[in-house]
Formats: sequence, C-alpha cells, structure tokens
Amino acid sequence: MNMTKKNALGRGLGALIDGVEKEVLEKKVEANLDISVDSIEANPFQPRMSFDEQSLEELATSIKELGIVQPLTVRETGNGKYQLIAGERRLRAARLAGLTHVPAYIRTADDQAMLELALVENIQREDLDAVEVAISFQRLIEECKLTQEQLSDRVGKQRSTVANYLRLLKLPAEIQLGLKNKQLMMGHARTLVNIEDPKRQINVYYQIIDGELSVRQVEELVRQLQSEKIKDPGKIEKRRKLNDDFTQLSNHLNKLFSAKVSFRINEKGKGKIVIPFESTEEMESILGVFDRLNS
Repeated sequence: MNMTKKNALGRGLGALIDGVEKEVLEKKVEANLDISVDSIEANPFQPRMSFDEQSLEELATSIKELGIVQPLTVRETGNGKYQLIAGERRLRAARLAGLTHVPAYIRTADDQAMLELALVENIQREDLDAVEVAISFQRLIEECKLTQEQLSDRVGKQRSTVANYLRLLKLPAEIQLGLKNKQLMMGHARTLVNIEDPKRQINVYYQIIDGELSVRQVEELVRQLQSEKIKDPGKIEKRRKLNDDFTQLSNHLNKLFSAKVSFRINEKGKGKIVIPFESTEEMESILGVFDRLNS
C-alpha cells in the first residue's frame, strides 16, 4: 500500500483535504469551548440522513456517564450561532442525553471546505454501508470537481477501491437497497456488477438471498451465466421473456394488495410469492383482500 495514503488515514480529516489543514483547520478560534446545544445548526452538506436509533441511544447513555470524549467541530455563523461541520451523531446523542452544552472546536471554513469535511468524515465511519460510501465518493467527484485519482488521494484509498465503490451505483435500486440492509455483502454486489442485464442482476440477487450463497458461489454462478450467454442465447431470451411475464404479474399483485409483492420462479416452475407488510394494520388489510377474493 502507498505509505502516503496509509499515513493520511491516521492524521485526521484535515490531512485528507488539500489546503484545509493549513488554510482552514489552523485558523482555530478556540478548542474545547462549551457551547449551547440550541445554538448549533445542522450541517446543510451532511451526506448522511439516517442514523440508527438504538446506536444513538447507546451513545446517549455513554455520554450521560462519561460525557463527550471527542469535541464536535463547528463554524461560527454570527449572532452567537454555529453551524455543525463534523459530529452529527454526537450532537444528536447529546440532545437525547439531555445535555445543554457540548464541547466543540470552532473552525473557519467556507462552503467548499464544509462539504469536503462532511463527506470525508462520513466516508471514514466504520458503520457506513457500501452504498453510502459510493454516494459520498460520487458527490466528492461531482460537487468538489475531483478526478478518481484526486479522490483516491483525499480519502487514502486505492483508486481501484474507489472505482469498485462507484460501480455499485450502476446496480438496480432494489439491489442497492439490499446492500444497505445487509442482505448481501460488498463482494456479492461487485460480482453482480459484471452482469450486463439489470433483470438478470435482480434474478441472481434473489438467488443469493434465497440460497444464502457465498461470494465464491455467486462468482461461479455468474461465470456459468456468462458462458451460457455465449453458448445458448435462445435460452437467455426464453428466461428474459419469463421474467417479463412475471414482472407484469408482480405489478398486478402490487396494485391488488397495495404492497410491493415479489414474485420468484425457477426454470422448473417452482417459486414463491412474498407479500410484505409493515404493521398489523397492513397485514389485516392484506388478509381482507384474501377474504374478498374467497367470497
């Protein structure tokens, strides 16, 4: 591994952004200043919108007992108000813990630096899922006008790693959601990217879930599919038509039950219909549909 990149990971956010360490982070107004929680506004550039509630509760409990170990980072906006640069999760947990003041570093940062700081801090989180990382990479490239090589230098990761994450955004939304929900791993998703047809990607995605396939098994399955495509294109076309037919049926069931029904079937005609529900009320509504169909 490039030692420069390896060292960058241990030097904090400022070391990951060209010019920020020298021109921005050194312009510290005051460290560990206790400021009012009510005076802190959200970071408009925060790329992460969802936070695990249980994890926040656990952090809030820890904060009640030990306080905030790592200060937040904010910038002053005037009239005694501050805008959060880094530490959204700590701020939310502090509010849950009932704190009125939190320790914070006050920095000078323009909007560009704010965006980069927020995105890079987000990328460095251990609990970030692969899709969130990919979206953050894409935002850094598009909004901060970076090349993949420059992005690689910023975040201390190999360019090939950056490219692999970005490729995940080419997958159908259904598979991206499965990756976020940990129904499959990064290795599974990277293999699915090698399948050109989105419908076939989704077909294999459900095979992964139903068969609890390992990454190696999926790699072998994809190799077989690619070989089959070369040897028997007619078979592929037959499967595609079958998928189209069942997509139409799935759409019909979606409207009937007012739910996102999934419909899966293999070549032998075996399969299953899954009707999800989010509450007992939705379950009763689905059962009501069955009752009306039987009457």
